[in-house]
Amino acid sequence: MDAQLLGGALQGISCEKDVLIDILTQRCNSQRLMIAEAYRDMYGRDLMTDLKENLSHHFKEVMVGLMYPPASYDAHELWHALKGVNTEEKCLIDILASRSNMEIFQMKEAYLTQYNSDLQQDLDSETSGHFRDTLMNLAQGTRMEGYADPSTAAQDAMILWEACQQKTGEHKNMLQMILCNRSYQQLWMVFQEFQSISGQDLVDAINDCYDGYFQELLVAIVLCVRDKPSYFAYRLYNAIHDFGFHNKTVIRILIARSEIDLMTIRQRYKERYGKSLFHDIKHFASGHYESALLAICAGDVEDY
Repeated sequence: MDAQLLGGALQGISCEKDVLIDILTQRCNSQRLMIAEAYRDMYGRDLMTDLKENLSHHFKEVMVGLMYPPASYDAHELWHALKGVNTEEKCLIDILASRSNMEIFQMKEAYLTQYNSDLQQDLDSETSGHFRDTLMNLAQGTRMEGYADPSTAAQDAMILWEACQQKTGEHKNMLQMILCNRSYQQLWMVFQEFQSISGQDLVDAINDCYDGYFQELLVAIVLCVRDKPSYFAYRLYNAIHDFGFHNKTVIRILIARSEIDLMTIRQRYKERYGKSLFHDIKHFASGHYESALLAICAGDVEDY
């Protein structure tokens, strides 16, 4: 039935955008993939292609983005971030600093399938310096999982502290090796030990010692280890308020987190910034694009 309604909405004289929003934003990703299959059986056409041909601008980006499986969507975003006119470093940071080993493995597979290209080779050729080394380390997807050893936490914290003091190439390598490879459980202990040793929060220490995209990436890793929803709430707030509504970032985070932790991101956003995410999107976006974003964001109407 959904496929039939979508066919009618897309193939009429004027595209019925409200129908697209009502269906595609209110189904989960696996349901949307089933709808696309039914659509192909019914019309002999590809739903994603029809959406691309009938829609435009940011509204098209949202509707088409919803049709990718999660790993394929990450791969799509990384490809465009790496192969566009300018490298979009912040997109690379958002994705690679926050994904689990399994998500990274699936994203690399999707990247290879969709673009016949190796993600790590593309990171190697399109980025540089310690920023590149850290991205490539994250893209290996070899972080330890669930393992924590209190006896080595103080040792790791001391290495991080020295890396913030000395800033040699070797120290930068050791810093990123710890942040990219230790388990989240281990890193929580390391961060506490770092505070005890230095009297300073690790994020403040990194901000004081380093700059550029390398610094942004290290901070993103630390913030994701502590609380991913808080990190994404912070990134959404920046995208909405500091960059004059940076559409790509808002779309990417809402779609990518919609079935993972978007409810919690909304909660963190309200707690931290006083206004709801729903309110801020409504304030800055408009038309069917606004309706689609708000439908994905959901809730918070009473907070407007």
